[in-house]
Amino acid sequence: MLRLLIYGYTTGVRSSRAMERKCADDIAFRFLAADRAPDFRSISRFRRRHLEALADLFTQSLHLATKLGMVKMGRVALDGTKLEASASKRKAMSYGRLIDKEERTEAEIAALEIEAHALLAAAEATDAAEDQAFGTNGKDTDLPAELNRREKRLAKLQAARAQIEAEAAAKAREHAKDKERRRQERAGAHNEQAVTGAGDNAAAKARPKPKAQANFTDPESRIMKNSDGAYIQAYNAQAVVDAEHQVITAADVTTNASDTLSYTTMLDQSAANTGAHPRQALVDAGYCSETNLEAARERQLAYGTETFMATGRLAHDEQVPPAPRGRIPASATLKERMARKLRTKPGKAAYSRRKAVVEPVFGQIMTCHDGRQLLLRGEDGARGEWRLLAACHNLRKVFRHAGTTGLAALTG
Repeated sequence: MLRLLIYGYTTGVRSSRAMERKCADDIAFRFLAADRAPDFRSISRFRRRHLEALADLFTQSLHLATKLGMVKMGRVALDGTKLEASASKRKAMSYGRLIDKEERTEAEIAALEIEAHALLAAAEATDAAEDQAFGTNGKDTDLPAELNRREKRLAKLQAARAQIEAEAAAKAREHAKDKERRRQERAGAHNEQAVTGAGDNAAAKARPKPKAQANFTDPESRIMKNSDGAYIQAYNAQAVVDAEHQVITAADVTTNASDTLSYTTMLDQSAANTGAHPRQALVDAGYCSETNLEAARERQLAYGTETFMATGRLAHDEQVPPAPRGRIPASATLKERMARKLRTKPGKAAYSRRKAVVEPVFGQIMTCHDGRQLLLRGEDGARGEWRLLAACHNLRKVFRHAGTTGLAALTG
């Protein structure tokens, strides 16, 4: 099963049904399956049951690439891409519609319960036998099933509503805490209790926007805007790529459409996976924030990692300013300092390599591994599948670099 999944994901055959067909008519799959044809349900259950172990293949593939000298950690690039979730955005409902639908469903359930009680009372009055509980004419015998269906629907609506309200409260809490921390920094004070209190007050008052949505097929996925400008039900897949051989050193999935929250976590994960911090980290404007600029400065002091972070997109007719000269003004903000660094000759040379490092990796995964859309649902399922795709990408790089002879010698 493991060989089938690795080979299937590496060659772009990810569907369990497609793997079952390949085991019958493809010589490579037949060889890996020992000339057996496992049922697609067995393949699917194996993948779901051992998802965490399969995701661990990513770190194993990375260690294999490191042994071959393919990972140098001199320069890495961090970027994100939107992966379509296994859910249609047509199965989503906005908060405003949820409230209306929930009220109507509750009214329908109440009416059905009254009707059911009336039918039961009439049946008991005419016939004490349980087989005749809903009358002797056979009508409305499916009422309990209809009532059960509505109650299940109401439970889903209430769960979706609770999810949206919890997300709105969490967002308001973090925003208020961050605002209070900045206020205290300007005042030269530090009171964590006041920060927590401000967050709790904001969360209690938070109300979701009427257009905030929840999906019934995959509730953990989110509506996101992809690179083509279309809004899709998706997850935000993150990757750190080593520039030497385009080996992925860190891979993760988030439910936040913005990349800003992933800068520190992804570089930390890359360092944990490889045991080393890169000398340079290239990131685009999607990661630019005051928090990340401060984190970049601290990372350079602590680990020697110099970050080149774009500070914003240029307008269509805007020109890049000339390289700055002279001493940096003492009043310059972190953003101004970063923008100034990127306009220098070394800054331009370093940042110009970002697209050449990370963008081809996403293209190869989408094309060679058919990884544009996820098959597993839920954030954990999406994360496990993305790391499995990253592992297969690294294995392709290892195979092409070492060849069959070198790889066999390395693995024993």
